Order: sequence, then structure tokens, then C-alpha cells
Amino acid sequence: MLIIKHIGTLWKVAVNFFTKGHKRSLEAKRNIVGSLVIKGISIAIGLVLVPLTIHYINPSQYGIWLTLSSMIAWISFFDIGFTHGLRNKFAEAKVRGDIKLVKIYVSTTYFYISIIFLFLWLVLMFLNQFISWHSLLSLPPEMEKEVSELAMLIFTYFCFQFVFRVINTILTADQKPAIASFIDMLGQLLGLGLIFALTKFTDGSLIYLGLAIGIAPTIILLAANIYFFNTRFKDYRPSFKFVKKEYAKDIMKLGLRFFVLQIAAIVQFETSLFLIAHYFGTAEVTNYNIAFKYFSVLQMGFLILLSPLWSGVTDAYNSGDLAWVKNAVKKYLLILIPFILAGLVMLVLSDKVYELWIGKNIVHVDFIISLLCLIFFSTSMFASIFVSVINGIGALRIQFFTSIFSSIGFFVLSVILIKYFQMGMEAIIIASIVTNVFGYIIAPVQFYKIFYKRSDSAIWYR
Repeated sequence: MLIIKHIGTLWKVAVNFFTKGHKRSLEAKRNIVGSLVIKGISIAIGLVLVPLTIHYINPSQYGIWLTLSSMIAWISFFDIGFTHGLRNKFAEAKVRGDIKLVKIYVSTTYFYISIIFLFLWLVLMFLNQFISWHSLLSLPPEMEKEVSELAMLIFTYFCFQFVFRVINTILTADQKPAIASFIDMLGQLLGLGLIFALTKFTDGSLIYLGLAIGIAPTIILLAANIYFFNTRFKDYRPSFKFVKKEYAKDIMKLGLRFFVLQIAAIVQFETSLFLIAHYFGTAEVTNYNIAFKYFSVLQMGFLILLSPLWSGVTDAYNSGDLAWVKNAVKKYLLILIPFILAGLVMLVLSDKVYELWIGKNIVHVDFIISLLCLIFFSTSMFASIFVSVINGIGALRIQFFTSIFSSIGFFVLSVILIKYFQMGMEAIIIASIVTNVFGYIIAPVQFYKIFYKRSDSAIWYR
């Protein structure tokens, strides 16, 4: 009877957790729980994909794949901040109940994103003929044709994916990040199935790998667009007659700042793999990526919980509910503590986990790389709380200028540590940690000035 009583009490607590409280908080809780399950599956798929892919090709070829896909991922930032601008504008218009305005923002974003990436695809197809990939990535000349064909594949599917991925931005802005995560998870799952089939029926091929990884999410995203614009977002379905040039400027006014922040992210993070490949070889890219992916599980888990905050802050700030924002930040800081402790446990067990995960004597990851990855992700998780708030209210000016200096500082510091201090690839992670100063120092100060001090200085709010 006592056990039944405790079960009844726990059930009542669970029901109250999901049914009582502010509507905005309840929405966040439900999405967090849904995202935990979905992202948990996504993380598991991602972890399985690494050894499966390495064994399908080999560590050196896997390093080529990682480097090339990372470099080509840079083109995602040529949306000129449209998607981030849409995320905030969508939430603001929806709060006001202006359905027509929401549809204008959605239609305009799809139109200009399509134009941008069609043009970019044509440019990339033309330039690919003149790029010497084997020189750029320090590869044997005989690999030039294969890598060039792989680049064309990645160019193509990535441009299509970026247009179709706008639906995920809309879902997130509508405070439904769990559904957006589910769409991504389905793409990963289909990709995993295709790669597994390749291991059974084909010999290792970078081209086949590119096809499998590219086609899977593209198909899923296309299906998601068709489904949601005929159901949940039927009223917001894109239409040429709702494409308004003046509203593109409205989106871009905010989006251009996000664009510069994204460019900074390119330099500070995406070039890491290129720098490692250039100075230390593509095999070291694989070693680095193993540690990075292992500890990134921490951030993935934390971002699942954090995902509703950005759009929730936009909604609360525009509704004048500053107390909700302050309370949310306090909760997230407490939630961060067990993630840091879990990271320390992961560090202690890292060598054993790498061996069980990838296989014995296949990769070698130095302890210092694992330690620095833990420090990097710990500071990044702390920073992400405050950056989400700043992004949610659109107060981007300080972040805008800081990002320019930090991106330049990252590249310069990386090269100095490698060339003049004779450091290994740990130099890349150290440079990333040092130059991410906005996130863990300046953003918390800006948050305090806006929400606690209520500073009269306009610079904190712009």
C-alpha cells in the first residue's frame, strides 16, 4: 500500500508539472521532455554513425569527409541571417496575432533564401572546376577527381537542405523545437540505414557516403514542408503574392547582425578542421573529431533543455514579463551543474570509452585534447544561457562587434600557438576557449545590465 501511495504521489507531481504554471513555461516543459527523448535518439544515432563510417571507409578518408563537409557548411551562413531574423520576427508577429504579417515574413524568407542559394549553387559549381582539392587538403593527386565529385554532391544537397530547413526555424519560433528535432532525427535515422546498407553491399566509397548522408535529410525536410504547410501552418503557407521586398529589409535589419555573428562562428569553429588538416594531416582531424563529438554530447543534452529559451524570451520580453526571463536563467544555471559533473566523469572514462566506441588501436586521442574539449564545452554551455537571452531580445550590437574581434583573434592565436610555440592541435581548442570571451563574460554582464540594473545606457539594448 505504501508503494502504491508513493506512486500516486509521484504521478500527481508529474501531472502538476505538465499542467500547472505559466502557459509559456508549460510549453517549454513539454518541448524539453519531447526533445530529450528525440535528441537522445539522435545522439545515439550520431555515435553509431562514427565507427560505422570509419569502418566503411578509413580514418584518413573520414578525416577528408569531415574537413570537406565542414568547409562546405560555411555556405549555410550566406543566408545573410534570414532564418534567425525570421525566428524573432515570426514570434513577435504571432504574439500580436497578426496572421497576415506572419505569412509575409514566411513567404519573403522562403523566396529570398531560394534565390540566394540557387545563385550560390551555380557559383560553387563553376568554382569547383578550378579548385585544387588535393593541394588544399594535402592529399595524393590521384584523389583529386573523387574529392571534386564529392564536393559537387555536398554543394548540391546542402543548398537544397538549407531552403527546406526553414520549416525547422518556423517550428522553433512557434516554440515547438521538439518537432524540429524529430525531423532532424528522422533524417539521421534514414542516413544511418543507408550507410548500413552500403557497408553490406558496396566497398568503401566517399561518393556513396556523400550520397547517403545528403539524400536522407533532404527527403525528410521536403516531406516536412509539404506536411506542415498543409496542416499546422496552413495559414502561413508561402505564396508569391505575399513576398514583400520591404519586409525582407525588415528581416535583414535584424538578420544582418546574426549574419556577422554566423561569419564569426565560421572562423572560430568551422575552420578548426581545416587548420588541423592543413598543419597536422587528415588523420588527426579524425582523432580531434572523436574527442569533440564525445564531449559535444554534453552540449547537445544541455541545448535540448535550453532550446525553448530563445523564443520564450522573445515572447516574454515583448509581453513585458521580465520576471519570467530572470527566473528561467536562474533555473538553467542550476541545471548546468550536473552537466559539468557528468563531464568530469566522462573525462576520467574517456580512454576506455574511445576504445569501446571506435575499436582498439584505430584512433589515438591525447588526454590533453579530451581535457580541453571538456573545458570548451563547459564554457560554451554557460555562455549559451546568456547568449540565448540576448538573441531572444535582439540586443546584438555588442555581440556584433565582439564577434569580429574574436574571430580574427581565434585565427591569429591558433597560428601563433602552432607556428611559434610549436603546439599541436590543442592550440585550436585553446584559441577557441580564449576568444569566446563574449559568451562567458560580456553576455552575462549585458544580461545583468538589462534585467537587473535596468541601465539607462542604450548600448545594452541595441
